Amino acid sequence: MEIKGDDYRAKPNGQVKLKDWPTAVKPVYKSKPEYRTLLAQQAKNLSDLQSLLYASGSYSMLLIFQAMDAGGKDGMIKHVMSGVNPQGCDVFSFKAPSSSERAHDFLWRTNKCLPERGKIGIFNRSYYEEVLIARVHPEVLQAQHIPPELVDKDKIWKGRFQSIKDLESHLHRNGTIILKFYLHISKEEQRKRFLARIDVPEKKLEDHA
Repeated sequence: MEIKGDDYRAKPNGQVKLKDWPTAVKPVYKSKPEYRTLLAQQAKNLSDLQSLLYASGSYSMLLIFQAMDAGGKDGMIKHVMSGVNPQGCDVFSFKAPSSSERAHDFLWRTNKCLPERGKIGIFNRSYYEEVLIARVHPEVLQAQHIPPELVDKDKIWKGRFQSIKDLESHLHRNGTIILKFYLHISKEEQRKRFLARIDVPEKKLEDHA
């Protein structure tokens, strides 16, 4: 199955079945020197566009990265955003919520990290964890101390999805451009990366999360 261009984008109101999507594609470069050249060109383009974003002072940009463990989010952020001025870009990694974060609604900890106008915000994981991890591990939801009468298993997830849609619509209406990326890898590739973490210490940082 070959997918090109906009085919990588999830369609509005459509369903995405990951099993129907490839976990590997043909590289756009033929050698490491060519890769470095392309990366440098794109980094320069990003730097120029970031300068325009900052100069306008009207828009902000939010990049959201999601993936399975060892999916490569850290490496993606490190390499792709290498040309961005760090003074105009903030990266936030969302791990297990703290006691203070659990004492607020599930969107609170990400909302307080949203980028201001003229800046780029990058989320390594995001509020989507609250409809993924919390759904698989009931103890996570229980630790949030939500009033029992509001924890209706048939409604809470639908409600959270709606809250996320409402939030993103609100941000869009107020000048925040949101780009969301899911890094899709196979179970076999994930296994190889886990093993690489054991054998090569620096891989623990490159492929973390």
